[in-house]
Amino acid sequence: MRFGDLLHLASESLVRARMRSAMMLVAMAIGVAAVVVLTALGEGARRYVTGEFQALGADLLIVLPGRSETTGMQPGMFAGETPRDLTLDDARSLLRIPGVERIAPLVVGSVPVSAGQLSREVPVIGTSSEFLVVRNLAMEQGSFLPAGQIDRDMAVCVIGSKVRSELFPHGPAVGATVRIGDRRFRVIGVLADSGRSLGFDLQEIVVIPVSSALQLFNSESLFRILITSSDRDAMPRVQRAVRAQLAERHQGEEDVTVVSQDAVLATFNRIFTALTLTLAGIASVSLAVAGILIMNVMLVAVSQRTAEVGLMKALGARGSQITALFLAEAVMLSLVGACCGLAVGFAGVWVIGRVYPALPLAPPVWAVVLAVLTAVASGVVFGLLPARKAARLDAVVALAGRR
Repeated sequence: MRFGDLLHLASESLVRARMRSAMMLVAMAIGVAAVVVLTALGEGARRYVTGEFQALGADLLIVLPGRSETTGMQPGMFAGETPRDLTLDDARSLLRIPGVERIAPLVVGSVPVSAGQLSREVPVIGTSSEFLVVRNLAMEQGSFLPAGQIDRDMAVCVIGSKVRSELFPHGPAVGATVRIGDRRFRVIGVLADSGRSLGFDLQEIVVIPVSSALQLFNSESLFRILITSSDRDAMPRVQRAVRAQLAERHQGEEDVTVVSQDAVLATFNRIFTALTLTLAGIASVSLAVAGILIMNVMLVAVSQRTAEVGLMKALGARGSQITALFLAEAVMLSLVGACCGLAVGFAGVWVIGRVYPALPLAPPVWAVVLAVLTAVASGVVFGLLPARKAARLDAVVALAGRR
């Protein structure tokens, strides 16, 4: 039997049993589509988080209060203890370390911001003039926070573009006065749209001097300290020096965590790669289920086609050719189902991408290839038993209609 004849006979058999073929196609398509959509979600989450941290700059160190333990929790969490605060004096002391180029202390909170009769709750970030360079931000109008001593209290602020459009819909924002909490600030600049930073939409934030933020929130502790180095190769040395400097200031206790952006990215990459692989494994179970369905349906088909198999054997068809015919049907169903599943999966990814545009959804190439190969392998493996059963039928018994 020629290969072309084999494909022709297999396709004719599938067309004749439309309902049976449709059931198996749907099952296989659902499995492949599930792999595509779930791996796209996992990969999209990985790309989103990676992009968030890459936007902070390649030579960045982040200082957090509290020492990270092997459990990933802060020390004393269950004992009622709190880590030592990071202060402005701690931040200033880091400038004396060789290799430290810039520091940007951060204080984060949320308070009402109003202009005239218009008001809304916005995230407020207290920082220094270096934050603009450290975070690679740009200004749309006006200027950023003035340079100078970071403990200098100044009643000036920089607002995001969305805050400007909501509080000053009909007039210029630069030079106007806003009330932040219980204090009045003069707007000196408007940030350009630069996406998100540290989990905040930069269009919806207000930036004020760090000293003013500490007074506004009635606090003495910093949320984070961002550090940039003048030499990327010196980052490990600077990281050790920062840890040692803060330990010296905190009576010899290492009670802070200093992480580099590369370490954070590597950790998130490992986490989200494992998540994507787990999702792919879960979705692949549906491919195995589809393969079992193919086997069961084709076993029924063998019982229904005993006379056809007997006729082919009577005409001289060998057992290997009968096996090849049923295997060809299973593989064709798997391939067509996989193609339909890819179409449905990519359509689902497109729809989800429109609903959540912030997620850069894209199924990894390996997941698409693996889904197709798994679908074909399921068709071959689970189609083998019905094919061998058909090949072992006796021609005379099969022609008599016995199973």
